Amino acid sequence: MFNDFFFKRTDNSPLIIFRIFLGILISLECYGAILTGWVRRTLIEPEFTFSFIGFEWLQPLPGYGMYFYFFIMGTLGIFIALGYKYRFSIILFTLLWTAVYLMQKTSYNNHYYLLVLISLIMCFFPANQAYSLDARARPQIRSESVYSYVKWTIVLQLFIVYTYAALAKLYADWLDFSFVQILMRDKAHYWLIGDLLQESWVHKVISTMGIMFDLLIVPALLWKPSRKIAFTFAIFFHLFNSIVFQIGIFPYLALAFTVFFFEPETIRKLFFKKKPSFQSSQINFPAYKNLFIAGFGIYFMVQLILPVRHYFIKDDVLWTEEGHRLSWRMMLRSRSGIISFKVINNDNGNIINVNVNDYLSKKQKARIAAYPDFIWQFAQRLKKIYSKDGAAISVYVNSRVRVNGSKFKPFIDPEVDLAAEPWDHFKHHNWILPSHETKAKEASAE
Repeated sequence: MFNDFFFKRTDNSPLIIFRIFLGILISLECYGAILTGWVRRTLIEPEFTFSFIGFEWLQPLPGYGMYFYFFIMGTLGIFIALGYKYRFSIILFTLLWTAVYLMQKTSYNNHYYLLVLISLIMCFFPANQAYSLDARARPQIRSESVYSYVKWTIVLQLFIVYTYAALAKLYADWLDFSFVQILMRDKAHYWLIGDLLQESWVHKVISTMGIMFDLLIVPALLWKPSRKIAFTFAIFFHLFNSIVFQIGIFPYLALAFTVFFFEPETIRKLFFKKKPSFQSSQINFPAYKNLFIAGFGIYFMVQLILPVRHYFIKDDVLWTEEGHRLSWRMMLRSRSGIISFKVINNDNGNIINVNVNDYLSKKQKARIAAYPDFIWQFAQRLKKIYSKDGAAISVYVNSRVRVNGSKFKPFIDPEVDLAAEPWDHFKHHNWILPSHETKAKEASAE
């Protein structure tokens, strides 16, 4: 059965059309980022960007360099869609997109991460063997088939994404519909549907369907009797998300993935009527079989472990944010905060109350007010700025945060010098004050 799943030859039509869809969506994402001002607001105007911790060396190109950067990525998307220099184009795009993903997290979005993963996976797939400029220029690479592991790699990746997204919604504020109400509050001005989105029964439907869709969509698409119904629901679900939440290409990328769930012959007849039919179901093993199995196992072990790491970190991830990213915890919370930074020169005792407006964009200010890694990174930056003359610098924070419309609560220990604190990706930071629930548990234990 393992060999059938991974090494049976099957029609490559789903992979070919997905390559075309992916390239088009990449171009729309990258060119759109320029035209909508996202590149300017996120990467050009800020004095610096909050990169992922450990990747501080990744900063935007100076001047208008990031416009050219995104233009190149958009052009690579066209090359991918056309199958022109495919291997070079997809690898270069993956490197460039991963770099821009890591160099800024102020505008973090789960679909940016998904695009990193899918682009990486596509680097290893022969998606240019048909309906591509590469195949036209080099007929010897033409093929009508591909190993079935292509389908199951994509399906398993999607199953992980959707399943963890469903499980993450099983918490109080989602289950009592209060967070959905918060999500819809700023949609009241929407034409035609704005008032409808404020109805309590709509919140109940959205909350329930959000969990059910994420939990069942992959199995329902895999099972032939329910496939067409599931696909219809997928169209409605993702178009709703696109219209209401305006989350870029993600809904359309999610719809593009569905080509892997239909019979290859169905996809061939729909998109490539002149393409020869491939009927063989032979099983043969590539020379890289063992390498593939090892890589497949390691990759998906990481994908299974990363989203559950927060269970092994003290306190509630909803409060601490530790272990939140890379975990498919999508649209689960609303955070805001009030914060002030105090810099102390330990050599002369001078105290400076920092005006964050001097350093940060509007969106960056919202992030450092409520997210611990942003707070820590800004403290490190202040230390660097104020210690240029060799002075010993301490940075203290006064911070209050609220989650999902709750009351503001103290968030960062004001007695801790954040400039002297290290960062650990996999452990709790004790300078993050305990959540209300943790305090209650500690009190009852006493």
